[in-house]
Amino acid sequence: MTQQGVRWTADQVLALAPDAASREAAGRLATAGPWSEVGSTDGGTVWGVCRGGGSGPYRTVVDVADASGPACTCGCPSLRYPCKHALGLLLLWAGGDGAVPEGEPPAWAERWLTGRREDAEAAAGAETAETGAAETGAAGAGAAGAEAAGAEVVAGTAGDASGSVSRTRDPVAARRRAERRAERITAGATELEQRLADLLRGGLAEAEQTGYAWWEETAARMVDAQAPGLASRVRELGSTAPSGPDWPVRLLEECALLHLLDQGWLRRDRLPQDLAATVRTRVGLSATADGPAVRDQWLILAQYDSVDARLTTRRVWLYGTETGRTALLLSYGAAGRAPELTLPVGLSLDAELSTYPGGGRRRAALGKRFAPPAPVEIRPKGVTPSQALARYGRALRDDPWLESVPVTLEQVVPVPDGDSWQLADASGETALPLTPAFGNRAGLWRLVALSGGVPVQVFGECGHRGFTPLTAWPAGPGQAVSLN
Repeated sequence: MTQQGVRWTADQVLALAPDAASREAAGRLATAGPWSEVGSTDGGTVWGVCRGGGSGPYRTVVDVADASGPACTCGCPSLRYPCKHALGLLLLWAGGDGAVPEGEPPAWAERWLTGRREDAEAAAGAETAETGAAETGAAGAGAAGAEAAGAEVVAGTAGDASGSVSRTRDPVAARRRAERRAERITAGATELEQRLADLLRGGLAEAEQTGYAWWEETAARMVDAQAPGLASRVRELGSTAPSGPDWPVRLLEECALLHLLDQGWLRRDRLPQDLAATVRTRVGLSATADGPAVRDQWLILAQYDSVDARLTTRRVWLYGTETGRTALLLSYGAAGRAPELTLPVGLSLDAELSTYPGGGRRRAALGKRFAPPAPVEIRPKGVTPSQALARYGRALRDDPWLESVPVTLEQVVPVPDGDSWQLADASGETALPLTPAFGNRAGLWRLVALSGGVPVQVFGECGHRGFTPLTAWPAGPGQAVSLN
């Protein structure tokens, strides 16, 4: 992923983050303010001193040119790897605005680099035995252990004079670290079950009196349990109670889904493999794209960003013109920076994709590209509104927490429905309501103008809130029109 003398992008840096919470924390550290004594070498080493919440600053060193993958050390006590300081330092370096000048590493950074080189030389003869140990450890570790075996982990050995902790490639330590995290998540899920039971026992009306602070405190407990996925869903509950008409019904529905996720984690050993992988992802455990690489001419269906104060998430939908598969690419940008991955809608990309584990296996990682995006006349195959709803229903069996599925609607017309809009098929017998949020966008009027009362083809996301159009094609020949 890196070469000597090549600066990383923010997307490449954030791909290293162990979870969403780490990405958010790194974004806050991707500015020059908390850093001093920063520098880098052309060979791919970055260092700096970060103000921390402990007794002193944290010395951080990252070696991005390591042949086995990026490695780092930091004086902070975090068990996440890479920690937020290493990720924040890399984001600052990736910005390329001179905030991290080139120079010679200080003595404390050089000591760690020298130690790594000596360890690599000593371990060269034992590489085959280490690989066998990794395979054995992963096989016996269970689902949580196998997921992290072979990763860069905290080895628990003494670092340099700054008190930093050195991370080494140790499959046994990786398995133990994964087991410890699984125990924390289990404790957090058990506590969350008790809190939900207390809430429902007292009646949902009390949720209106508790205020958002109770939900935020519960979410913080889930962060402490290293379950960012649970924390995110708890915060969503806090924004639901109370929020407009029928909020008790919506709150009860969301509580039920959160209870289902808790129970899924607590009983993950009894679940089918794909569903167990979905549960691990939903609670916040990271995964790797372990599916086989599939080469295809991928039609770029849609691209859109969702932005909060700390992170920009870019979603890119692709359609395999030969395989008929639909895949999702995710990329991230920190501290207001747009993600690096940009693919023009309506073109085709000759590339390889590898899928992530989980029900449906929609999410994928972009691999080797064989040519730049090029125009193509092919359009995705479409379905009727009723078939789209049936597809979403089937997908919920694999992932009960799924908000929506990608769907292309064939021959539909946007028509008003009171104060809202819907997409009706050419016969007018079936229709899908548009999501309320889309009804307030300029994209709705682009879609209406493109149709002019004539059936068009529309790609979007179909879920329990309705259909969100993302791209449309005219009835006759013509290019795709983005509706974002």
